[in-house]
Amino acid sequence: MGAKVTPVRRVEACAFMATPDMDALLARMTLDEKLAQLGCVWCTALVDDDAFSPDAAARRLEHGIGEITRIGATTGLRPRARAAFTNEIQRYLVEHTRLGIPAIVHEESTAGLCARNATQFPQAIGLASTWDPDLVERIGGVIREQMVATGARHTLAPVLDVARDPRWGRVEETYGESAYLAGRLGVAYVRGVQSDLTHGVAATGKHFLGYAFSDGGLNHAPVHLGARELREVVAEPFRAAIAEAGLATVMNSYASIDGLPCGGSKAILDDLLRGELGFTGSVVADYSTTELLVSHHRIAATKGEAARRALEAGLDMELPQLDCYGPPLRALVEAGEVDLALVDRSVRRVLALKEQLGLFDDPYVDEGAADAAYDRASDRTLAREAAVKSLVLLRNDQHVLPLSPDARIAVIGPAADDVRLLQGDYSYPAHTEIVQPRDRDGRLIERTGDFAPGPYYPESITPLAGIRAVAPRATYAKGSGVRSTQTGGFDEAVAHARDADVAVCFVGGRSGLMPDCTSGEFRDVSDLGLPGVQLALVQAVVETGTPTVVVVLSGRAHALPWIAEHAAALLYAWVPGEQGGAAIADVLFGVESPSGRLPISLPRSAGHLPTHHDHRAGGGRSAIFGDYVDAPAWPLFFFGHGLTYTTFEYDALRVPTTATTDAPWAIEVDLRNTGTRAGTEVVQLYLRDEVARVARPDRQLAGFTRVDLAPGESATVRFTVDPTSLAYYDEAMRLVIEPGATRVMAGGLEQTFTVTGGEREIAPNDRRPASARVT
Repeated sequence: MGAKVTPVRRVEACAFMATPDMDALLARMTLDEKLAQLGCVWCTALVDDDAFSPDAAARRLEHGIGEITRIGATTGLRPRARAAFTNEIQRYLVEHTRLGIPAIVHEESTAGLCARNATQFPQAIGLASTWDPDLVERIGGVIREQMVATGARHTLAPVLDVARDPRWGRVEETYGESAYLAGRLGVAYVRGVQSDLTHGVAATGKHFLGYAFSDGGLNHAPVHLGARELREVVAEPFRAAIAEAGLATVMNSYASIDGLPCGGSKAILDDLLRGELGFTGSVVADYSTTELLVSHHRIAATKGEAARRALEAGLDMELPQLDCYGPPLRALVEAGEVDLALVDRSVRRVLALKEQLGLFDDPYVDEGAADAAYDRASDRTLAREAAVKSLVLLRNDQHVLPLSPDARIAVIGPAADDVRLLQGDYSYPAHTEIVQPRDRDGRLIERTGDFAPGPYYPESITPLAGIRAVAPRATYAKGSGVRSTQTGGFDEAVAHARDADVAVCFVGGRSGLMPDCTSGEFRDVSDLGLPGVQLALVQAVVETGTPTVVVVLSGRAHALPWIAEHAAALLYAWVPGEQGGAAIADVLFGVESPSGRLPISLPRSAGHLPTHHDHRAGGGRSAIFGDYVDAPAWPLFFFGHGLTYTTFEYDALRVPTTATTDAPWAIEVDLRNTGTRAGTEVVQLYLRDEVARVARPDRQLAGFTRVDLAPGESATVRFTVDPTSLAYYDEAMRLVIEPGATRVMAGGLEQTFTVTGGEREIAPNDRRPASARVT
């Protein structure tokens, strides 16, 4: 790893290396040392000649530093080398700075740790399709183990944005359109990643607030939301993660809400986040947030003014590097224009996080043990389980699926045999594209050395490889590229389809941040159809008369009305990660029964947006005829939809005979597998407040659970629902529960019961999620 730092004896540092007295430590700090704790340094700024550089560290870390930016995501270092590099940085800080305060290393991990050799799970929208919080928590546990092994203790995940506009490129990083589902999965992720924090990783809920509700689905665009929608829907997953999982950090949104840029708004970061939601941790800036207050939002004329606005709002740490919080802020503090107490407030929060993580007691990791947390068979098994559960079967006309291994199968399409398309935008192979040097024509410039970034794919299985592992005689024709406008490959694809019993077309997109990507950060669209000529390719294959299965690998919720009508089967695979091909084969051949459910509605067109399951009363239709003049008003496939290879029957929905506003309710429904195969049903419970003082949703998700049943087997699902599930903000913006009629919906069954008792006003964190028990 390069030059080692020679230990030096410093009395002041030694005094603080065993859980320091924070007041005493803060009193000793100079202004420069305080500001350093509010910022970051890119890890690559500490490297010269492909090795850690004490000289570079002396220039960059003279006063210490709050965090180190993304060792895993910006280098090609393997786990042991990352651990060694982290130790060298920490050793320099402890032994060569005046106060010896260690740094926090932060990384990305939306779909697995964004680092070389890390396990790449399905992208978040795929994890949402599992409707399986336990699975998400286990994935969080793997991320935690792999991060801690290399000394990374802060992850910029999960994304808790409620996403209802699939034009926005970052929908794939979210858990979909339901505040309740996003909250349950967000809580699970945070619990898995953070554990007890002393031995875990600080999670980051992002992006606070409303980032996914931007004008036109455009990244960083302004947001227009009322105070009620902001709290009941958009803030709800954050509230749940804070109240139930002790979320350690929160990241601001780049957007403005009603003219208030989130990174510089006290109303959003202090009054709402800390005051109403009870958040006590650190708020970290999305990259370059402070500077964007000048260049993007134009609410500050200088970087110093931007720093003041952000600090006053409660933005504690500037990422990815010290900029506005450096010399510009120092000048204002020294001039008396910014109160030093504001700096101290944020420094205390940063130091408190370091103390919670145990860094003062031991900032180092065991380099020799780092590799043991990676490339584990158990993690590959978990990635495959997650990919299987993420697959959503939307259509299966005449039961063309599952396939027989003996069938003549033609595998067609640009997503069939491209390992890159298995990766989401914050997975390591995709994300490192933004830090790989390119020439003026966009071609990669090859770099050498340990620090040179990837792509360095993990061991991965494409759909073609997965199919051929079961059906070796399957033929293959690419047909076209993902964004190609050329049809020269169609003839070969059509010939393969004509000679087959069934054609399986793999279409989709390329997730990432580069201009050639079709989904991901910065990659917004106005048309929700498939990119390039992929639809025409599918049409050409379908027109051969061979039964055609279409598998979509994309982070975007595409509008696919022609395919939904004409394909024999339609399977949504999202961005399934390293085991995606094996998982797809498992489902196509019936080794596993599909069990995914849509976490976001699939629209008929971009003109149908927004379309989601919980429109407020009067929404989702046009008065008086209901539909548009030129199309139905409802989505192509509804939130929560998904088929299996068996059938389920719901019976005897039972609601309370007496219910009050101050005690939980028991709601039961019977479920039976009426088919000939084992399968999993995702039982979804919806509620509706029949009459309220403000317009309430027609239905809101209030509980769910996965139920595995053998053929002919039955079960009873008992939901325990807290009355706070129906709490809403009234005309005076009081959060209240009121008596009245409540409709219950599950599996096509409906019942209504009456809630009695007095009206109750509650605090936001008095809300309690439903629990489910299967007997």
